Amino acid sequence: MSLGIGIVGAGVMGGDHARTLSRSVHGARLVALADADRERAAAVAAEAGGPRLHAEGRALVEDPQVEAVLVASPDATHQELVLACLAAGKPVLCEKPLAPTAAACLDIVAAEVKLGRRLIQVGFMRRFDPGYVAMRAALAEGRIGAPVMMHCLHHNAGVPPWFDAGIVVTNSAVHEIDVARWLLDDEFVAVSAFLRGTDGGAPGDRQFLVLETRRGVLVDVALFLNARYGYDVRAELVGETGTVALRPQAPAELRQAGLQAIGLAPDWRAHFAAAYVNQLQAWVDAIRRGTPTGASAWDGYVASATADAGLEALRTGGRTAIALQPRPAFYGG
Repeated sequence: MSLGIGIVGAGVMGGDHARTLSRSVHGARLVALADADRERAAAVAAEAGGPRLHAEGRALVEDPQVEAVLVASPDATHQELVLACLAAGKPVLCEKPLAPTAAACLDIVAAEVKLGRRLIQVGFMRRFDPGYVAMRAALAEGRIGAPVMMHCLHHNAGVPPWFDAGIVVTNSAVHEIDVARWLLDDEFVAVSAFLRGTDGGAPGDRQFLVLETRRGVLVDVALFLNARYGYDVRAELVGETGTVALRPQAPAELRQAGLQAIGLAPDWRAHFAAAYVNQLQAWVDAIRRGTPTGASAWDGYVASATADAGLEALRTGGRTAIALQPRPAFYGG
């Protein structure tokens, strides 16, 4: 039997997830879709096998044919919907952030611990990207020695004018925060932030973050969110005996007139298309096995708390310590 999935949100991400589930994921079927915009939901449903429509997320969570829920609604709704999934005993994959604040994330963590079952996965899809997976394997297998530093670059072609310096950290850099922590299997203890001016872009769209881990590894993140030329994500992990880096993700390479060029994706969805498919397939498989995978609610809290420290570092212009609550034994060591 296929697992019945319901998606809350029919916007950019919800629509992409609906199409991916209906076309590229095995062992699951999209049975319900919820969005306040009925016309938008109907358009997505027509592309994704015709799931029935709900006007709001709580109704979808309570739908008896929905066995698991994917939350891709606006950020402010995530906490309520995830808690509703816990109350209903239904697995949930929630797009980041898990909740609007780190404190709200801790409330969700406490609810899941009380339930005694891990039902929550946070949508940090880079953990399923083939390039990052290969980097983590190279480190785990000892091929580059102990990690020393990691360089990350995150460029967008452009972002809306309402993106400010804080959103650059909480919406964009948070992906590097999570994937570097996962790759290194280490906790961050401090962050420094540097802001640079821009010419006509969103305020604060050029930033440089330096994160320090408990074991002394330095991770730098260079962000430029109005780079104009395309979507570009790079990473290199430097070890004591070698390095490992992401390969450019490009469908074609052009050699012409003395130049060699590769194409760049227009946005994150195209760049990380394989990661999104892998994430959804792993989530479905994990539910069917009864063994959780991916970023946990605790990981969602840590990412939010680390991003909050990054905001404080931006505000003060100095190094900010990252204070985390003790990790519950429920989430392992």
